Amino acid sequence: MECSTFGRHVAVDAWGVDFEVLNNEHLLQAFLVEAADVCGATVLSIQSRKFEPQGATVLVMLSESHLSIHTYPDKGFAAIDCYTCGEDVDPQQAVEYLVTVLQAEKSYAKTLIRGTGEMEVATPALNPVELV
Repeated sequence: MECSTFGRHVAVDAWGVDFEVLNNEHLLQAFLVEAADVCGATVLSIQSRKFEPQGATVLVMLSESHLSIHTYPDKGFAAIDCYTCGEDVDPQQAVEYLVTVLQAEKSYAKTLIRGTGEMEVATPALNPVELV
């Protein structure tokens, strides 16, 4: 049996997100678990950390790899990252869901295709995420 190394890695910068949302570790956990469900991923574990005076990081380990968010509530900014291996789970669906529920005013994404011998930047149409 041959194992594919193909994977997609989507990184998103989301701006204009409400301070209270970005500072709520438990809400962010729920959003990331929902995003994993939306894209068909399997959640293995969740780890998070609330920072003082503000901010949070949430990491969701997936059977297919990972989904994470790191927030800067005072800047209205969230750094979102989703990497999935194989072709059955689409990380683009997870990040689109997160940008929507975070109600970001603007967002920018890059998608890398990994494990194909060289990393290439993909340019899929993301809505409501803008590609830069």
